[in-house]
Amino acid sequence: VQLVESGGGLVQAGGSLRLSCSVSGYDSDEYVVAWWRQAPGQKNHDQVSCIGIWYGKTYYQDLLKGRFTMSADSSSLTFYLQITDLKPEDTGTYVCTLRREGGIGCPPGYQYWGRGIQVTVFS
Repeated sequence: VQLVESGGGLVQAGGSLRLSCSVSGYDSDEYVVAWWRQAPGQKNHDQVSCIGIWYGKTYYQDLLKGRFTMSADSSSLTFYLQITDLKPEDTGTYVCTLRREGGIGCPPGYQYWGRGIQVTVFS
């Protein structure tokens, strides 16, 4: 299973960005995919949003209200994170992860991690 992020870069504050996470090699109908953010100098990743498929239903949770919107193209297993009105504090490495088991909300336990994509917001 591979997760590859794309769409990051250098963006001026106030702008928008759409990150993509392409999942390959995964063939189950259940999963949770999450976006995380690691700020510069921070050890931990902060969870941003999740989309899960469990018993045929889709569950979505956005942990950072307002400017972050996660969406998915389930047919291609591509997941997006739209960020609007970017702020310098949004700078960091954005990583997508996949958990084999489905679930509601943003459960723990992700077996697969992408390498991450850098987003730098300047004012």
